[in-house]
Amino acid sequence: MLDKLKYLVKHSFIYSISNLATKASGVILLPIYSTFFSVSEFGILGIIEVTISIFTELLNFGLGQSLVMLTNHTDFENKKSSIFYTLTIVSAFIVIIFIALGEITVPYLSKLFQNPSDFYFYLRLAIYIISLRVLNIFFSNKLRADEKSIWFTASSLTKLGLTLGFIVYFVAYRNLGISGVLYSYILSEAVLFLILIPSMIRGMTKRFEKDIIRVAISFGFPMIFTSVAMLILNVSDRYILKYFTNYKELGLYDLGYRISGVVNMFVIMPFNLALMPFAYKIYQQEGDKRYFSKLLTYLTLLLVWISLALSLFSGNIIKIFALNPEYWEAAKVIPVIVFSYIFFGMRIVVTLGMLLTKNTKALAYTTLFASGLNIILNIIFIPLWGMMAAAYSTLVSFIFLYWLSYIISQKYYSIPYENMKVYITVLIGAALYIISLTINLSYLLDIIVKFVLLLVFPFILYFIKFFEIRELESLAGFYRKWKNPVTWRKNIKGTGNE
Repeated sequence: MLDKLKYLVKHSFIYSISNLATKASGVILLPIYSTFFSVSEFGILGIIEVTISIFTELLNFGLGQSLVMLTNHTDFENKKSSIFYTLTIVSAFIVIIFIALGEITVPYLSKLFQNPSDFYFYLRLAIYIISLRVLNIFFSNKLRADEKSIWFTASSLTKLGLTLGFIVYFVAYRNLGISGVLYSYILSEAVLFLILIPSMIRGMTKRFEKDIIRVAISFGFPMIFTSVAMLILNVSDRYILKYFTNYKELGLYDLGYRISGVVNMFVIMPFNLALMPFAYKIYQQEGDKRYFSKLLTYLTLLLVWISLALSLFSGNIIKIFALNPEYWEAAKVIPVIVFSYIFFGMRIVVTLGMLLTKNTKALAYTTLFASGLNIILNIIFIPLWGMMAAAYSTLVSFIFLYWLSYIISQKYYSIPYENMKVYITVLIGAALYIISLTINLSYLLDIIVKFVLLLVFPFILYFIKFFEIRELESLAGFYRKWKNPVTWRKNIKGTGNE
């Protein structure tokens, strides 16, 4: 089991490089945004980016997830290249239809906003950002399906570097505002597409598999609802906040959400990218259930520890990266959102029962129910408490999503998770944060006490017998192997998958 865990950790680490860099770019750009954008303009940008994300997920049509499943499923082992060709044709056809419909409807949609002429231009750019992003995500899923985590990360870092460079030029140097950000997105997506397309073409066998489309849609179509419902769960509060409050409140909330997203980008997304190709391979092999059980236990530990750190130092972090004091109030939502992400991350593991048995419809239902709950809570409470109501609605919805996913998934493939350890870990993290709220000291002493609380966390787990003896021995070996940064490249190369 340890070899399997090391394999997963290795790929998660490689994926995390691109995701950490992506999130770091958002933090790096905060001084630029807070200097060149008002809080209201930052809120407008947030709405546009959320809209781009929703349509990107919708147009992916579940084809990326289907590609990962079909590439790694033994029943389709001899058709990998023709499967890729077939699904690429389908994805390109969807994008062409979207562009045509987008060009027709944008003049009417732009009239729904306060500044129709500005939003007409923004939405037209968004059409092509979405189209290129859909194709690039599909190609990235091909790299993921083939477990080429290093190439996946290299392509992500290339896009990241391009985006950062373009934003600095268009926003900081040319002072083009929101348009500059959108120019940066479309150019970086276009360059990445041109980089990826030659190798993707070489990996295809030009044979159209009609029967594959049926299998891909059967598996992937419910994933559309899952992905869109998950996006609604994550971003519908932005639209509701705008409706009941204003762009300033929205901008503050969006900033707090972005900083909280470090947990998602650095831990949850890399873990999810690495998990599924490997999970399909070990499904129903000896020891698979214990392996999945331990994954949940240690993922929870890592999520709680990182979330505790972000919560304790949220005020300090936001003052470093948001130079404009008008943005500092956003720190209030960070602790609530990062603790929401704990349950969001845990849910990835407990949904394995549905994914491994191909019950993606059940997965869609759970996400839709949680999204509905989130919308209802936001509509009721945002008019009363603004962005804090949105934050707590997110927390409640993610807890409900985790609970519902766990119950339904266990019916399809029962896994003996260490629930007591998981719940105690979350409660200890929450208790340490609550303790920090009762402390009122000078700035320096406050920082010291927060560091102490953060360092105390794993020792509390040790004393309550959270770790098994062989796990402690493995952790000690892991520390010895990775404690010297000089050996990291050798370690990665020694276990890597080019």
